[in-house]
Amino acid sequence: MDPETSCVSTEGRRVLGHFLDADGRLHTIPTRRAKRLVVLDHLAQRFDLGRTYLEREVVEILSAVHPDHAALRRYLVEEQFLTREDSVYWRSGGTVVV
Repeated sequence: MDPETSCVSTEGRRVLGHFLDADGRLHTIPTRRAKRLVVLDHLAQRFDLGRTYLEREVVEILSAVHPDHAALRRYLVEEQFLTREDSVYWRSGGTVVV
């Protein structure tokens, strides 16, 4: 099993299956908040705990998943998966995979 999804609930895996293609790219950003939170938590796993990221790095990571990196970045910050201060970001939420 993929370590990124091993701690995801059955419902969470189902939600991810509806929104991610076989390559792990997001084909649609969920409009329902509950489903969007599952996707955002999954995306937060792409950011290392304790590391800071420049905005261009965040854009690069999110662009690899979906063309609307700005919306994803905004959602990640609004839902407190990432924190932003002076164009520097760090992971501040989401499931911690051990």
